[in-house]
Amino acid sequence: MNIVVAQSGGPTSVINSSLLGVIKAAVASDKIEHVYGSKNGIEGIIYNNLIDLSNILTDENEMLLKQTPSAALGSCRYKLPDFSADSEVYSRITKNLEDNGIKAFFYIGGNDSMDTVAKLSKYMADNNIDIKVMGVPKTVDNDLLITDHTPGFGSAAKFVTTALSEIVCDSEVYDLDSVTIVEIMGRHAGWLTASTCILHNTTAAPHLIYLPETKFDVEKCVSDIKEILKKHRSVIIALSEGVEISKQAVSSSDGFGHVQLGGVGRELEALIKDKVGCKVRTVELNVLQRCSAHINSKTDVEEAVAIGSAAVEAMLSGETGKMMCFKRVSNLPYKVEIVTADASLVANGEKAFPLEWITADHNNVKDDAISYFLPLIDGECEIITDNGLPKHITLK
Repeated sequence: MNIVVAQSGGPTSVINSSLLGVIKAAVASDKIEHVYGSKNGIEGIIYNNLIDLSNILTDENEMLLKQTPSAALGSCRYKLPDFSADSEVYSRITKNLEDNGIKAFFYIGGNDSMDTVAKLSKYMADNNIDIKVMGVPKTVDNDLLITDHTPGFGSAAKFVTTALSEIVCDSEVYDLDSVTIVEIMGRHAGWLTASTCILHNTTAAPHLIYLPETKFDVEKCVSDIKEILKKHRSVIIALSEGVEISKQAVSSSDGFGHVQLGGVGRELEALIKDKVGCKVRTVELNVLQRCSAHINSKTDVEEAVAIGSAAVEAMLSGETGKMMCFKRVSNLPYKVEIVTADASLVANGEKAFPLEWITADHNNVKDDAISYFLPLIDGECEIITDNGLPKHITLK
């Protein structure tokens, strides 16, 4: 048989490691002849825009895939319609897959991508079409249901936490009161922002952590800042982009109806300047959180490769309509197992950060969460460089 793999949604710094895992397992199998890559997610299959990846694996290319951020095959935010509303696109997908001798489709993505996996696998089953569909998880938001964590999150958490530790050093240069707000990704789930609590092992910062899972209280925030300034000349705030300080105007949304957020840090900055009266600055980490592959977690990279390979093995054993998941066995020593779950149970859902790990004042994260986060950021990766800069791969 032939197989095809695609990437979807917002990229991460290890999404190409999962792609590598799929390719390696497929090339190693005597049951698979060609591995195709679909350009720009499911759209590449709809428009028959495929490239053959069967012969790309050299030692250097494997290394480069592990250290190249973003989606090497390109991505999309295409929402597959319900079959009852639009059957034509399903017919096109099926025809293009069959014309290329493809018997299995692997989709690397988040909860919206699992919606595509669930719909497409059901269509194939309902119409007795022998094509399997499997989901491989990814997202820096870490908000997928069932799986303990998602590939991409550990590296993003490592970058964010490292950035904050360096911001802490910079903020203490001058002998004056200041507040630094670091705006971090997380629309509805505050996992990435919460991961900054790792720094509490060595410092009091971030002094305040605000997540979208709880209601934000402006007056309490101002009061907390004033109290902290009595002990520290610099206050560091980790702020999730999804925190609602006031009703924000929404200018646009993606194909799945998710609003495009950003700017909450500036909003809070203006309030603090007005009510506290000290120096305030906002640092918006933005896309750096999902593309800073130079500081990838080795654990994250290795797990991303492993879960991509496991998807191929699960398909070859007869599974379809499933998403691969991590099941945590222990923290010390850190150990996980890779299992499967129905993609329909993950599709369009969101896993919130546990309320029991948020302080009663809703302004910080308990140290209980640190043991969850620490293993995910562990280990450093060897990087291939050219003239002092990391090299990246381009798939053609």
